[in-house]
Amino acid sequence: MLAEPFVHPALFYQGEREYVGATTAFLREGLAAGEPVAVAVPPANLALIAAELGADADAVLMLDMTRAGRNPGRIIPGVLREFADLHRGRHVRIIGEPIWPGRTATEYPACAQHEALINLAFAGRHVTILCPYDAVALDPHVLAEAARTHPVLRDATAEWPSADYAPELVIDGHNRPLDEPHEPVSLYFDRTNLSAVRFLAARRAAELGFGDERIDDIRLAVAELGANSLDHGGGSGTFRVWAADGRLVCEVSDAGHILDPLVGRNPVDPRTAGSRGLLIVNLLGDLVRVHTRAGATSIRVYFDAP
Repeated sequence: MLAEPFVHPALFYQGEREYVGATTAFLREGLAAGEPVAVAVPPANLALIAAELGADADAVLMLDMTRAGRNPGRIIPGVLREFADLHRGRHVRIIGEPIWPGRTATEYPACAQHEALINLAFAGRHVTILCPYDAVALDPHVLAEAARTHPVLRDATAEWPSADYAPELVIDGHNRPLDEPHEPVSLYFDRTNLSAVRFLAARRAAELGFGDERIDDIRLAVAELGANSLDHGGGSGTFRVWAADGRLVCEVSDAGHILDPLVGRNPVDPRTAGSRGLLIVNLLGDLVRVHTRAGATSIRVYFDAP
């Protein structure tokens, strides 16, 4: 049996020296082999890597993960697949750091699911994605889940197969009912009043100081979620909107059940007919959380207030 061409190691690092040494060695190996190479990490780490690479940094696509991957659901379609698909037919190397100490408890479940879903999204592809984890600053539970979402583990001195590798446990383990919000405004909708959902979301966004362009994004995102409920969620749903922790939060719940965990994370050829609803939501939102089971799905999208 041939080995899986997709390689997905987690790098457990302690301190800047280990981080820079391991990441730049990985990148230089790719550059020496003539491989396309990209880095998507938080800005402070991006600066460390660029400084160490020197002139070689010009040959590396550098992305600020706190922007490109603000929403973990956007990383596969908008960062990893976008780069890998641009170089289809060649082996590519990517460093992706979606989990850093500044991530909140609300964001973390989506981050962990993202790391698990990478293994499904890239199965059979000639791609290597190295994911650094700060072994000093991150919670031990985060490091334990990294061992479940990465088949290979590394530190500054060695590499070994993960004995705990079980990404499906992480995907399922974070598919939990979402916390109840404080004083949301609710609206039942069906095909007769979907426009009211857009109006309600836009009005609340304006009250929070969002500009016109971002309000248009919010209208589009909730319209796509509502349309999904009409087409796949039993023909109706419940929309709720509220503000929390400096964010506008919009939620659509219906009677559907999402069976494919990669829905909304695979790029779609614009020439191909079909729904792009959850993909659009992932690309527009600053965070997306999903809870789905037989007969009930809730999708919650967060927009950072200005």
